[in-house]
Amino acid sequence: MSETVVFMNMCMICQGDQVLVMDRKNQDWPGITFPGGKVEYGESFVDSVIREVKEETGLLISGLHLSGIKHWMDDNQRYVVFLYKATECEGRISSSTEGEVWWEKLANLPALDLALDMLDMICLFTGDGINEFHYRLEDQEWKKELK
Repeated sequence: MSETVVFMNMCMICQGDQVLVMDRKNQDWPGITFPGGKVEYGESFVDSVIREVKEETGLLISGLHLSGIKHWMDDNQRYVVFLYKATECEGRISSSTEGEVWWEKLANLPALDLALDMLDMICLFTGDGINEFHYRLEDQEWKKELK
C-alpha cells in the first residue's frame, strides 16, 4: 500500500548558548519556533532547509546535522519533518513575512510562548537520546511517541 507524503524541515541554528527563534503569529502553527518549511518538488532535503532558513531569516547556514524526525498521518497523508541543527551561519538576521526572528538563550525557551510540541522537538534537537517524534491516532485520540 502506498501513501502520499509531504516533506518539511526545521532548523535549530546555534551560536554558543543562543538559538535563532521566530514568532509565527500569522501561521497555521502559531507560536515561537525555529525556521523551516516545505521541501519543494525535486529539491534535496538539505537544500530545502538551507533555502527556507535563508528566506525566513536572511542567514546562510552550514554545518548541518540531522537531529531527528517528526511525523504523523492526517487524511490519508503522511507529514514528515526533518529536524536539522546548524552550527554555522553567515549574514545578518532579518525578519520576513513568515515572522519576527531573534537570538534567544536556549535555556529561556520553555518560558516563551512556544508553538505546539516545540518542547518535545527541542529534545530531538539537543540530542537527549530521542530520534523520532511520532503521532498516531488510536481510538479517536492522538497518541504521542518519542523514541
